[in-house]
Amino acid sequence: MLAIQRVLRESGSPARAEHSLRFFKTGPGQYGEGDQFLGLTVPEVRGFLPGCRELTLDEVTELLRSPWHEERLLALLELVRRFPKEPEPIYSLYLAHIPRSINNWDLVDSSAPGIVGKFLVKHSERPILRRLACSINLWERRVAVIATQHFIRQGQFQDTLDLCEVLLQDREDLIHKACGWMLREAGKRDESVLLGFLEKWAAHMPRTMLRYSLEKLDPETRRRFMDLRP
Repeated sequence: MLAIQRVLRESGSPARAEHSLRFFKTGPGQYGEGDQFLGLTVPEVRGFLPGCRELTLDEVTELLRSPWHEERLLALLELVRRFPKEPEPIYSLYLAHIPRSINNWDLVDSSAPGIVGKFLVKHSERPILRRLACSINLWERRVAVIATQHFIRQGQFQDTLDLCEVLLQDREDLIHKACGWMLREAGKRDESVLLGFLEKWAAHMPRTMLRYSLEKLDPETRRRFMDLRP
């Protein structure tokens, strides 16, 4: 066990851990089934980042493979921090650990843009995103969509639009929310991009995806597009 793991495990709150078990849906058949929590807030986990600076990449990988949610979160935050200095090995490491270790929405959302998005932003061909979006694994699909947040920040919207189209028939609410969120982010930077997507697909979008995408538009426009949904 790494020294930083001992400190983390001594710092948790059993009451908060119990709350996290419910909040992150860890019951039988739920998306976070079987996950374990120490009972630390995200700011508390971030407070341990300075202690990760001396860890080797193998040690960070050991942390990423932990059964404890907060230890995996800390590992991901550290990988995002050191990504600019070791982009290729960290990108490969990340993809290899999605199904097993990057397996809840907060873990994906805190890391996919800063690793997958940053790695792919300079690549004109990004077939990996479509492969992930078509995976049977929920978290690989969410990584694909959330990674495009970094593209959006650079004014690149097409991958987000393409993936949201691919995922229109997805059955998972977490994917509907992710797509709606990324569409909303694109619309905040260029409203015409969002409106163009909505004109084509609003009638076919899951209600959650549509509702999330509309949040920053004016009330009249929101009503118009919601009325298109059967």
